[in-house]
Amino acid sequence: MRVHVVSDVHGNTEALAKAGDGADALIVLGDLLDFVDYHQHDQGILGTLFGPEKVATFARLRREGTREESIAFSKSLWSSLDDPAAAVEEAVREQYAAMFAAMTAPTYAIAGNVDSPDLWPEFAGDDVRLVEGEVVEIGGLRFGFAGGVVLPAGATIRRSNPVWRPYLRTQEEFDEAVGKLTDIDVLCTHQPPALPELTYDVVARRHELGSSALRALVYAEQPRWSLFGHVHQPLSARLRVGRTECRNVGHFKVTGRPYVLRW
Repeated sequence: MRVHVVSDVHGNTEALAKAGDGADALIVLGDLLDFVDYHQHDQGILGTLFGPEKVATFARLRREGTREESIAFSKSLWSSLDDPAAAVEEAVREQYAAMFAAMTAPTYAIAGNVDSPDLWPEFAGDDVRLVEGEVVEIGGLRFGFAGGVVLPAGATIRRSNPVWRPYLRTQEEFDEAVGKLTDIDVLCTHQPPALPELTYDVVARRHELGSSALRALVYAEQPRWSLFGHVHQPLSARLRVGRTECRNVGHFKVTGRPYVLRW
């Protein structure tokens, strides 16, 4: 069997259309949306809505400004639109229409934190199976899937009609989903297990969110592989934990190359 795995697609539809070439199946570990493109400011949802100059200013404030300056500038952008939530949803739907159409190989998909999984069922065709919280047999191996990212400790999900809400899950909800993934050979998630080598981003110079429940599952179940994304420039792309090969499958938007799993 040959399975290709991608994560952090962030709008790279052209590469996604080729990601399943030569594979028996394609696994997508989330972050399909390109919300803010920090390299090509005319791209992404913010680029579409506000243009490259405004996105360049937003990116600069995120790098160099204070949190208050970033928030104030963001509010000024959204207030310039008559219906910002509707404008964002339209842009999200346009991206999803293109990306789901590009998944032509038999595909198993979960969402990342930069996704709106509630919209996925209307775009997923016959070739795309949405497998959040499921254990699926592929080529004789049992694959367990859990998407999204756990909320930081002490944080809460905003319910007051935000313009767009990332796919963040409470600790209890995510841990419950992970607890159902038993007797698996391959663990497929968006975020990594909470192991420092895997969560540290060497460019952002900070630890991204990892999951203690995933770490516990790896130690207890010892699957053959733990596959994930989320951290774009990890300190370590792979780490051996007992018999488990933990592997960050790469920032697909940039590399355009899937991680190849063979058995």
